[in-house]
Amino acid sequence: MTHQNRLRRILVVTILMSRVAEAYHISTDEARSRTGLPRNKPFFRPDRRSFLDILVVGCTALATRPWPANSMSNDPKTGVSLPDPGEIEGSIPNNWSGVENPFESSEANTMFGRLDASPDTIFYTDPRFVEHVDENAVRIMTNYISTKAILPGDSVLDLCSSWTSHVDSEVAKQATRFAGLGMNSRELEKNAALTEWTVQDLNSNAKLPYGDNSFDVVLCQLSIDYLTKPLEVLAEAGRVLKPGGRIQILFSNRLFLSKAVGIWTGADDLDHAYYVGCYLHFCGGRYSNIVAKDLSTRKGREKRIV
Repeated sequence: MTHQNRLRRILVVTILMSRVAEAYHISTDEARSRTGLPRNKPFFRPDRRSFLDILVVGCTALATRPWPANSMSNDPKTGVSLPDPGEIEGSIPNNWSGVENPFESSEANTMFGRLDASPDTIFYTDPRFVEHVDENAVRIMTNYISTKAILPGDSVLDLCSSWTSHVDSEVAKQATRFAGLGMNSRELEKNAALTEWTVQDLNSNAKLPYGDNSFDVVLCQLSIDYLTKPLEVLAEAGRVLKPGGRIQILFSNRLFLSKAVGIWTGADDLDHAYYVGCYLHFCGGRYSNIVAKDLSTRKGREKRIV
């Protein structure tokens, strides 16, 4: 089977928490200035009205049921805007015909600027043996990766890896190979799931040090918002995946604001899921069946995220 004809099932997964350390939507004129975007001009975001038209016209199944309202709800405790049930799942086109490549727009050169443009090797010099999301999100991630993302006998690549891959130890043992690629050697050597690891800055060198058709699964956890070359990295992920392989991208609404790219800090959760879908579709990695799933914990009649 040729590389061009491979079919890969993709899950773009978002984990959303109401307790936000640094909200992505607090971008200011300073952020626009330092990321190269003009003041008093919104960050790029797709016209979601025409985006929804494409979805309804492109897939008759969607037209037979009510489309979820394109709205956000404010968390009563924090005031942070959070997506309503079904919004994340509806953010990815079922039919990409007619969807323009946002990375070919006039603003493409400014999309991946950051407040802190210094080399990431400086930022990651010291190990951080802490979780960057809350305990509930860690449980959700670990359960999802251990029960859905990885199957017995899989060979796994954990991109942007650290001291944990959020996988049950017994599940990790059933993998035939569990490679990690990250920024800090002390973190990687503490990761008990890994059978091998490599230190590499993907923002400096997006070329993955693995052969074609090497892995059944590629994971990218809580890091897609920091990649300045996401299309190149995901194209490489497509190269190293076996035919029928899967890529799982998990992200939250917590981040290091200074290191996140401009396209991320100036957008909401729905845009984030849409952008990741666009990364996969337009990167040239030959991905198919790109879908999004909201793993948030919701409670009450209004199904608020907690």
